[in-house]
Formats: sequence, C-alpha cells, structure tokens
Amino acid sequence: MAASASTPLRALHQDGGDGVLGCLPSMEMASAAGRTARVARRLAEEIRAEKKVREAQKPSATGGTLRELRAQVVRDDPELILINKPYGLPVHGGPSTRQSVASLLPALTEMLFGRGSEPLKLCHRLDRDTTGTLILARSTEAAERVQRALRERTAQKVYWALCLGVPSPLEGIIDIPIVERETEGPQRHYKMSLSPRFQVSEDGVLKKGRVCRSAREAVTCYRTAGESAGASLLELRPVTGVKHQLRVHLAFGMNCPILGDHKYSHWGRLAPQKPPKTVLQALGLSAAGARSLLLHLHAAQISLPAARGDTPIVLRCLPPKFFMSTLRRLQIPPPTAAEH
Repeated sequence: MAASASTPLRALHQDGGDGVLGCLPSMEMASAAGRTARVARRLAEEIRAEKKVREAQKPSATGGTLRELRAQVVRDDPELILINKPYGLPVHGGPSTRQSVASLLPALTEMLFGRGSEPLKLCHRLDRDTTGTLILARSTEAAERVQRALRERTAQKVYWALCLGVPSPLEGIIDIPIVERETEGPQRHYKMSLSPRFQVSEDGVLKKGRVCRSAREAVTCYRTAGESAGASLLELRPVTGVKHQLRVHLAFGMNCPILGDHKYSHWGRLAPQKPPKTVLQALGLSAAGARSLLLHLHAAQISLPAARGDTPIVLRCLPPKFFMSTLRRLQIPPPTAAEH
C-alpha cells in the first residue's frame, strides 16, 4: 500500500505491510534506550563501589583514630616520638579534612604524658596515603634539629614501594626535575610531571630540552629488592624532597607506577589504575576490583645524625598489614631492615 500525502503517520505503524518498516525507528530507539540503561546501571555500580572504597579509606571517628595513633607509637623517649603513620590519615589539616595528625597532637600529648605537657611538634610530613615513619618532637629544639638535618640532607630516608613492572636497569639513580602542570583534555586537572633536561626525538636522536623555570631538582636512588608476577619491590632513597617525587619518578620516569597509585598511573585521565592480569590473578582481584587497591608506598626508615657525637639515630617502621599481605600473595619476600 502506497502512502499518500494525506495518510496519517500512525496508519503506517498500524498497517500490516508498511507497518513493519515503520517499526524500525521504534526498535532502534528501544535498543538505544536499553544500551543507555545498561551504561547508566554500570556507572551507578562503579560510583557505589568507589564510594565504599572512599568510606573505607577515611579515618574513623576522632576517638578511634586517636587510639590507633597511640597504638602506632614505635619509639618514646625524652626527645623524639616515632609513629608508624597509618594509611589515609593526613599529617596536616585542610578545608575538607575532618582530622589530621596535627589536630590530634594535643590529645595524643595528654594521653602519653598527662595534662599540662608541652604539645608534641611535627618535624616533617608524609602524604595522606603514605604509611610509615613520622617523627614528632617533645621540644622546639629537638624539632628544629630534625628539620635542619632533613633540610641539609644529613638525614637519610628509605622508602619501600611495590610497583607494577620491573625497572630497567634494576638499580640506579633517577635525576629528572619535576614541575606541576595542568593536563589537557575534558578532565583537566593538575599533576606533578617531569621536566627532563634531555629528550629523544622520533628518529632516536638525543636532544637537550628546556627545563621549565618553575621545575625543581629531583633525585631518587632506587634498588630492586624483589620481583614476581609482573610486579617489583623497590627500595627508594630520595636525595631531594619534591612533592610526589617518588610517585612521579617511578610512574613517568621508569614506567613502573606504584601499586594503588590511581593518580599517577595515567597522565590526562582521572581513572583507576589497571594492573596487568598477572598481578590481578595473584591478588585474586577482578579488573573492577583494582579500584580498591591502596597505595603501596611505605616510609620504612629515617637515619638522623648523632646529636652529641654518638652513633646516628636510626628510626624504622614495619609496613602495614595490607602491604605485607600483597607481598605474600605476589610471593615476594618481605623487606628487611635497610642498612644505614
């Protein structure tokens, strides 16, 4: 049946012949609606999963965190207090930070030494998701001594990092300046990035580049302590102290991002890290489950120069349980105490 100019559109859908053709747009619309609904459900599931991870990573209520911080006191002497900082607790506060080590210091001081004691003082900082050695001082003089040693580089820090991939060579020095830049694309955000002195052109020629004026010198010594299933355990000794230095040097300088480092596993995207299948299988995780991985970066040791001509002070902290559990699953021997 041919449709005349006056034939109502709904007649084509109701007719037994032309109606079949007339239903095609509706079928396509239904199929598209179904795909949209599936995508929406998947996104909703990912958002719920990510929210659960964020909630799990948040510090508990003040009382619980204070007790946890007290339980993590490794060294307690007349001058220095050593804390094995737990994961997810920031050292300093901020607009969106409910609590931090700094905000808990008055209560921790009272818990350790009683009312009226001089408040403990922070000597340095660690990133929120980095665990390990955090030094507090009982006096301003002791705090300034530690800060001076760190500033003058007479103090030595040792970190343990569990990374994706194996660095080549297995041991060496990364000497690449670091600068903060805004990424391009629809998800614009700021990250620390490399500002190398030399670059390799497309034809393989080494050319000297221009280091950004705002870039800071950044030097990291590294050594591979173990490897398995496409992952490696690295001992890191930073010579300088640039923001996110270890994460940037490993991810962008060595192509070995730290396990659980969702920020520096990509450059222009805000997306969860995607570990290789060998690592996921060893950890018993699905690709979607990788978003729950915590940052495996641990400040293992700080060596301070002797205060009065004695032997250097070596302060050590063991990695947290999740770090050790990951090592066991990957069958990588746990780290041993670093030499000083």
